[in-house]
Amino acid sequence: MGLIGAEVIHLAMAGVVLDLPFRADLCQQNGFLHGGVVGAIADVAGGYAAYSVFGDGDDVLTVEYKLNLIRPATGERLRATSEVLRAGRALTVCDLKVHAMREGEEVLCASGQQTLMRMEVVSA
Repeated sequence: MGLIGAEVIHLAMAGVVLDLPFRADLCQQNGFLHGGVVGAIADVAGGYAAYSVFGDGDDVLTVEYKLNLIRPATGERLRATSEVLRAGRALTVCDLKVHAMREGEEVLCASGQQTLMRMEVVSA
């Protein structure tokens, strides 16, 4: 998150919002934010959303995610949101959305779903 400049702007039980300002060094050859960056902020948003419903002493690990890149990621910044769809004892499923913020409007550029595993933190 620090490397790409993303930050949490809202965290609630079972939901999170991240913002990533546009940076040319994160773009691919056509000037769009790279799909890997879009995937990274979607994955992190889902991880924080899942983590928000876990108990003390639990950690989170992504098992899989599927993301459709719907439109080019261009604009002043990207906003990734995630919502927990189901929190289970072992696995949690989250909805993922990434919007490009363009001239005051939100344009959906990616949508997906993620499965995360609840892990017990083991101290050494």
